[in-house]
Amino acid sequence: MPLTREQITQRAAKELRDGYIVNLGIGMPTLVANYVPAGMDVWLQSENGLLGMGPFPRESEIDPDLINAGKQTITFRPGASFFSSAESFAMIRGGHVDLCILGAMQISQEGDLANWMVPGRMVKGMGGAMDLVAGVKRVVVTMEHTAKGAPKLVKQCSLPLTSRRCVDLVITELCVLEMDKKARRFVLKELAPGVSVDDVKKQTEAEIIVPSDVGAVGA
Repeated sequence: MPLTREQITQRAAKELRDGYIVNLGIGMPTLVANYVPAGMDVWLQSENGLLGMGPFPRESEIDPDLINAGKQTITFRPGASFFSSAESFAMIRGGHVDLCILGAMQISQEGDLANWMVPGRMVKGMGGAMDLVAGVKRVVVTMEHTAKGAPKLVKQCSLPLTSRRCVDLVITELCVLEMDKKARRFVLKELAPGVSVDDVKKQTEAEIIVPSDVGAVGA
């Protein structure tokens, strides 16, 4: 059975490490804030100027003045700090963010990322994605495997690129793929329950490496 959005973000939360500073992109990645492992000291950063985001608020905790970059209401953890957007991007561009978790419209087999616009559609701007993928140490993408039946893991991106060769790990409802930086191809690492290698191949245009021992998500 394919993973739900919550299960995809729970799997992404396993990439967190004690002491990490982590940026969560707009959309599905924001759910990772709800799944930080108990006892782990992780500092979630929002590019609009907050270090120390907590999980999403209960109804009684909602503060309309406290929002993330996607304008969702949030909470903050003890020790959190608030600052300007300029200082936030100084952290990102200065290499102080260990990990970012983003969404994507397309990813190429070499790890190129397209996640900011579809030609012909009105967009407000590319946001902080270009800075993030250039400045952080590791890039994880959470996304649906296809869009209206069309593969999102492709040989070459047809949409405008955010950056080249920047994606390290991809988590979809079907599987987990990790970039082999020598081969410049994604390796199939884990399968969702009930999903086969053939299921993944049928919905993937990109060339991927399939080892003899593919694990299971959640195992």
